[in-house]
Amino acid sequence: MNKMRYRLVYSVLVPIAIGMLFQVPAFASKIFIPMDAEGQANHLKAYGVTFAALKAGIPVDWLLNYKGGSFGMDQSETIERMCKLRGVTYEIISDAQYGGILNEISNPDFNGDIIKLEKAPKIAVYTPPNKEPWDDAVTLVLTYAEIPFDKVYDDEVLADDLNKYDWLHLHHEDFTGQYGKFWAQFRFASWYQKDQKDAEAMAAKHGYKKVSQLQLAVAKKIRDFVAGGGYMFAMCSATDSYDIALAAEGVDICAEPFDGDAMDPNAQQKLDFTKCFAFKDFILVTNPAEYEYSNIDNTYFHQASVPKNTDYFTLFTFSAKFDPVPAMLCQDHTTTIKGFMGQTTAFRKEVLKSSVLVMGDFKPANEARYIHGEYGKGTWTFYGGHDPEDYQHMIYDPPTDLSLHPNSPGYRLILNNVLFPAAKKKPRKT
Repeated sequence: MNKMRYRLVYSVLVPIAIGMLFQVPAFASKIFIPMDAEGQANHLKAYGVTFAALKAGIPVDWLLNYKGGSFGMDQSETIERMCKLRGVTYEIISDAQYGGILNEISNPDFNGDIIKLEKAPKIAVYTPPNKEPWDDAVTLVLTYAEIPFDKVYDDEVLADDLNKYDWLHLHHEDFTGQYGKFWAQFRFASWYQKDQKDAEAMAAKHGYKKVSQLQLAVAKKIRDFVAGGGYMFAMCSATDSYDIALAAEGVDICAEPFDGDAMDPNAQQKLDFTKCFAFKDFILVTNPAEYEYSNIDNTYFHQASVPKNTDYFTLFTFSAKFDPVPAMLCQDHTTTIKGFMGQTTAFRKEVLKSSVLVMGDFKPANEARYIHGEYGKGTWTFYGGHDPEDYQHMIYDPPTDLSLHPNSPGYRLILNNVLFPAAKKKPRKT
């Protein structure tokens, strides 16, 4: 009788125990990384963890407009450990819980979408080899978020090395050959003189008589990279100077201090705006002593008329299900971003092409701060200002310590662009 009772208990309990054993992963099978204001301790490093998961071959769901643009992926001890080491807030949730989140996002009444991130993009930063990471917000945040990238410059670009990459950032460069228009204030500074000599040597190395000619050749290679399906991101002076260089192909727009001879007196009339990505009908600033390229930029207005404590710009809210691209690029835990200045701070809307998508603006000044567009098979994104956490970064200023700004909304916009090429593209709905 006892043996029969034992067999009965055994036959009932063992299958239950085995079933429970195999059900454990179902109750703890997803890593969920919230990205809302209250739920995430380090937004910037969360992007680095997501990038690392993609590098490890772990697909990631980007949950647009759900808790600030959260991330979800299969559970991995390696990724868990990384979250702990980097101070990134995460949760382990069951498949059933995660399925509930996906169902909520899929509801037609919820302005969200589920974007599959499949493969870590190969990242390049166009930057002079002598520049430090703190000279540029993108290299600064990539380093802080622990996202790997390669530095490329004129040699690599002209050798067609951009074909190795998916995403390219343009360092705060001057593509017009006017050395950032620092001549009036810094022409006697040793760093300025060295930069000029280095640039002239690079131009001669590649067979160009002028730096402006070299810079145009580089700009055209970058244009071809975008046309072929590349993703290009630029900030500050790399935005307007890039388009100006394209528009001025074959036209001397440099004053004598920059290239040794006078500019073409009819340069303005000879500009070809059809070659530009973003801008049209702009007016060149021809004074070599004026720290400005054209009237594309709205920095002077900010300096004169916008107090720092009122300088905020607003992100647009896009329909994630119908316009997933701008929705991805605008993921944040707030729609109000602190303004920040640069050599190119903002873009006057009067000179934007009709094809340009404005994703963030400052309406009191009728200016755009964050814009996007397509060119050929690829895309470009321009972001005004120098450093999202340094309102008016000046030469010789110390670098920004991003450990003091782990939740920076302005820096999140940069990292949205870094992840963007990893997304499995969906056709736009109509």
